[in-house]
Amino acid sequence: MIDVLDHGYVHVVNTMGSDLDVVNAARASFDKEVSELSDKDESLINFLVKHKHDSTLRHCAMTFEVYAPLMVARQWYKHAVSSTHLDDQMGWNETSRRYVTENEEFYVPDPNSWRSIPENRKQGSGEPVEIYIGAKYTRQLQLLVEKSHALYQEAMNEGIAPEQARLLLPAYSMYVRWRWTASLNALLHFVSLRKGGEAQSEIQLYADAVFAAVDEAFPITAAAWFDHRV
Repeated sequence: MIDVLDHGYVHVVNTMGSDLDVVNAARASFDKEVSELSDKDESLINFLVKHKHDSTLRHCAMTFEVYAPLMVARQWYKHAVSSTHLDDQMGWNETSRRYVTENEEFYVPDPNSWRSIPENRKQGSGEPVEIYIGAKYTRQLQLLVEKSHALYQEAMNEGIAPEQARLLLPAYSMYVRWRWTASLNALLHFVSLRKGGEAQSEIQLYADAVFAAVDEAFPITAAAWFDHRV
């Protein structure tokens, strides 16, 4: 398990395949198969990745359990809704606040983590704000979380259904948990986009964690991707 932010994490649940499966997928065209990797196979993986023979990467997959603030989860989910089962082998199952009514946690940035509006004002953020401003909004968010959580509990105690009581929670800072299954192709595409400097810094931290897991499971393919595709 890789810890991210104050309460979050990325945990590998399952891994299917290895770098060997990538080369054997490519060799299927010639009805060939190898039982162990050689230097020649490493060169083959580099060729496949460089020339975008991505179907060979879709025979491998990983399942993660992720715990992240909702603002991260909703950016991440764009990768699921823009894919299909035919090309990206992607699955997403999230814990529902309609049914789970305990263990609420919230992401509250420390005073040094608040960032300024970027100069172009289009997306992302700029440099850190002054520490006294960050401290102000850390405290304000803490107070908001405490008040909202108290109202949430009060509403359910008075008979309000959890699926409506959750409206009282500060959504974007609330942690959510989900399982994400994706092909090796989709994983590397996600990482290359979300590790980039224009991505929100919080999701960059999660992309770093995902890449660490992918790199451990598929070191040759991961290295080839970042040599040729990033």
